[in-house]
Amino acid sequence: MVIVTELLKALEKVEGLRPSTPASAPARSWIPWDVDTLAIDVEDGLVCVRVVATRLPLSLDEAGASLRAVLLGTPWEKAVLRIVVTDVDKRALDHLNGA
Repeated sequence: MVIVTELLKALEKVEGLRPSTPASAPARSWIPWDVDTLAIDVEDGLVCVRVVATRLPLSLDEAGASLRAVLLGTPWEKAVLRIVVTDVDKRALDHLNGA
């Protein structure tokens, strides 16, 4: 789905967040597909983007603005945009230990 690809491109530009993919997703496959697409659900009236925080503080406002810009002019322009932080990468907390 083209909108999912565009949303992933927008998310790539946001520092400190990456798509959250299932742990059971295959690392390699002979079928050419982008496992990151599993982090995004697009439905009528709802766009849900699951992310992992790789840096704190979270940049959710920036992510929301970037993702919302992609939705402008599409059937999902007025959809609820939900950003769900599914995990925090250990490196995001390293500064707490003086690392």
